[in-house]
Amino acid sequence: MNPNSPEQPKDFNQPVAYDKDGNPLYAHPPVSAAPTVTPVVPQVVQMTRAADPQMPHISDEAKRRHQESEQKHPTLNLSDGDYIINEVRRHPIGLVSILGIAGVLILVVVGAIAAYPAIASQSTVDLPPLSSFLVPALLFILLIVLGGYIAVYVYLSNKFFLTNESVIQEIQTSLFSRHEQTVSLANIEDASYRQQGIIQTMFDYGSIRLSTEGEETTYRFYYVSRPKKQIATLNNAVESFKNGRPVTGE
Repeated sequence: MNPNSPEQPKDFNQPVAYDKDGNPLYAHPPVSAAPTVTPVVPQVVQMTRAADPQMPHISDEAKRRHQESEQKHPTLNLSDGDYIINEVRRHPIGLVSILGIAGVLILVVVGAIAAYPAIASQSTVDLPPLSSFLVPALLFILLIVLGGYIAVYVYLSNKFFLTNESVIQEIQTSLFSRHEQTVSLANIEDASYRQQGIIQTMFDYGSIRLSTEGEETTYRFYYVSRPKKQIATLNNAVESFKNGRPVTGE
């Protein structure tokens, strides 16, 4: 074979030798090297964070109104730059039932004391003198007055505040039970009011309702004076806050 002639392709189906038992042995093509796989090296992005986070700028007007709100309502939990733009109190009509019940009880006690001499004179049974009932009766009247005062205090301590960032509700359920609910204006999905019956319409009071996004939490506040106006103010504040405009409460 000419060494300069091109190499003929090998026929790997033909045996190239035989083993001692006469079995054919075949030549096989060399196994090609496995393709080199370039390892994927994850890229690391270095991010920096300021050691001292930058606080948002608070204007002098916001600081002034924030200080005024804290001085007027020291129990409220107001953040920096947060100030009250509207305060909603309960309608005085809710006091009618409280004062009415207390007044009726006092009249019953006073009437019983006034009628006792006449009842004792007509009774066939010897009754104790009136003086033995005066001190318990006066103590009972004092207890009624104290209970009425506590009920009025609890009723009037329930308040609803609209700030430039949130809605804060102070809830007083008894003399020693008080808590606060705060909802950001960004989380308020719906705000509405409701008036039922001729009494609420005549005296212009009702209830307002707030629902929040995500958790589907509902907040209610009852005996609200001018509920339609309060909801209009609240909805304007929510819209301004979500659109990045200053919240003025007007």
